[in-house]
Amino acid sequence: MGTRLLPASKEIPKEMFPIPFNGQFKPIIQIIFEQLYDIGIRDFVIVVGRGKRVIEDHFTPDYDFINYLEAKGKVIQANYLRQFYQKVENSRIAFVNQPEPKGFGDAVLRAEPFIQGEFLVVAADTILPMIPISSMVVNSFLVTTVQDPRPYGVVLVDKQGCVIDIEEKPKQPKSNLVVVPYYMFDEEIFDELRQIKYEEELQLTDGIKGLIKRGRRFKAIMVDKVYDLGTVENYIESLRRLLNND
Repeated sequence: MGTRLLPASKEIPKEMFPIPFNGQFKPIIQIIFEQLYDIGIRDFVIVVGRGKRVIEDHFTPDYDFINYLEAKGKVIQANYLRQFYQKVENSRIAFVNQPEPKGFGDAVLRAEPFIQGEFLVVAADTILPMIPISSMVVNSFLVTTVQDPRPYGVVLVDKQGCVIDIEEKPKQPKSNLVVVPYYMFDEEIFDELRQIKYEEELQLTDGIKGLIKRGRRFKAIMVDKVYDLGTVENYIESLRRLLNND
């Protein structure tokens, strides 16, 4: 629901917040989509909640608007949009509704009818300079270190980088290593998520924790440069870093 970014996120989904990236000004979700497209992904399931029709509209090509821009002499802006629309048209995109905010795990579970084999999960509030897809295997996710890990999924790993434990937003974190929300799974995660009993939100980290208890090995892949856009403070700091190429 983007409550940490209110009041700006009251009518504008946080996924649509603009970011300066590689010389253009784009919504967060478009940056992630284009990065995934550029590494060869063509099938997308975008899970949206109530009031997020603007995301579907953004991913619907509007060539009349491009013609309007060209008629007004705004050729550069028209070309930016045309390149984006070409990527959209070359992809297969399904939008799935999550009527209530029941957690990241619930959102992933709603994508199940569209999934066969391995798949990548990305939360649209964190961007990377480059997605290290070649390092990712089934049952792996990205991690980084932060000063205050309490608002994140906190991870314990062994010397080989295999996950020992994972806990969502602990009051007393066991490490300063946290999840960067880029995950690789196969269909087994759905079975695990369905078995979890929860009250308000189904957490994806609980599904991972359950698979680990069943003997599945999870690989934590370290990344250094992360732009976390999920809170006002992190959004502002990420903007500063992006503008300074930091």
